Amino acid sequence: MHHEYSNWSGSMRFRPRQVVRPESEAELVEIMRRAYADGRALRVVGAGHSSSPLVATDDLLISPERLTGILWHDNARREALVGAGMRLKDLGQALHELGLALENYGDVNTQMIAGAISTGTHGSGKRLRNLETHVIGVRMVTVTGAIVEWDAQCQPDLVRAARVSLGTLGIFTALKLRLFATFQLHRRDYCTHIDTCLAHLDQLAEEHRNLDFYWYPRSDEVKIRTLHPPGEEPPPLSYARCVTDEVAWSHTIIPRERTLKFDEMEYLLPAEAGVACFQEVRRRIKERWRRIVGWRVLYRFIAADDALLSPAYERDSVAISIHQNNTLPYQDYFNDIEPIFRAYGGRPHWGKKHSLRATDLRRLYPAWDQFQQIRRMLDPEGCLLNPYLRDLLEDESPAGEGAVYARDRS
Repeated sequence: MHHEYSNWSGSMRFRPRQVVRPESEAELVEIMRRAYADGRALRVVGAGHSSSPLVATDDLLISPERLTGILWHDNARREALVGAGMRLKDLGQALHELGLALENYGDVNTQMIAGAISTGTHGSGKRLRNLETHVIGVRMVTVTGAIVEWDAQCQPDLVRAARVSLGTLGIFTALKLRLFATFQLHRRDYCTHIDTCLAHLDQLAEEHRNLDFYWYPRSDEVKIRTLHPPGEEPPPLSYARCVTDEVAWSHTIIPRERTLKFDEMEYLLPAEAGVACFQEVRRRIKERWRRIVGWRVLYRFIAADDALLSPAYERDSVAISIHQNNTLPYQDYFNDIEPIFRAYGGRPHWGKKHSLRATDLRRLYPAWDQFQQIRRMLDPEGCLLNPYLRDLLEDESPAGEGAVYARDRS
């Protein structure tokens, strides 16, 4: 009997023929060898936080959730080798106990480290890059069952491909991370009007290590979140009301627990286009969607990086995310806003809702063909692809009309 798989929000469901959770790399090698010999299709799944059907399959689904732990660390070099299945929350605590830390986090810390880096997960900060830039080496099992190890110094192009690879090169078993000495941050959250926030936005982004804001469509208010090393922060904002003021270790104060579930669309825009795009999104929501959309819009900053399929590839970016409660329809709302993101040169977050396919995406990624060459070298038969990924990465005809990748509630 096939058991139904559901992602975090519940908007994506499918029934794999088999789900396996290998206890060791050796077991994973054997699983991959048998699957390849039998001609099976397979996908790798992380914690299920993504809402795009990257992992959907009716055949073999592999989870690295049991491949965990700090396998090796060097405090002097500030490096560690960690199991690919570690959740960010557990990884942050384990590193902290060793005196080490990730440079940044996103809004939540429920993802597996392998899934977070493979989809381009990010936090916010004008000088802070995506989480995948922590990765300086990978160990993975290819579709044929071969174990490969790449190091950023020796195989830079391969590591740049692996950092955001959507689980299409192989299955990670361990990741070598560039880290920092454990550190604290002083967090202040403020409430004010959106116009006031935008008037000070450039200064806010420049002065704070981490800076983002949530805009609430029904009130036109924002919550501004600032984080800075204690003792180095600028003075409190005179034009906003402070509602949170606390100091804690970075791995506990940046992400927050999320009990309410939602569906999400996010695009990364060129940084210089961020405010103009946001203002157009704001106008559209107020004109058409304010009555039924109670969820906030999130605005974040990401520094440029060089991962071949990173949405922040070679450009400083602003990410704008729209949300809808997971119990309410989202499709018409998302479809109406997406053309605005695209008009400003946006690149979609790989793990969130979007409608783009290979023809659209190739134009947005200067290193697209380089990534495809590496992917086809490792998986020439496309055993690691599902129908959605074939449309996303290979099919450059008009986007998958009528294709059904999973039961995607709208």
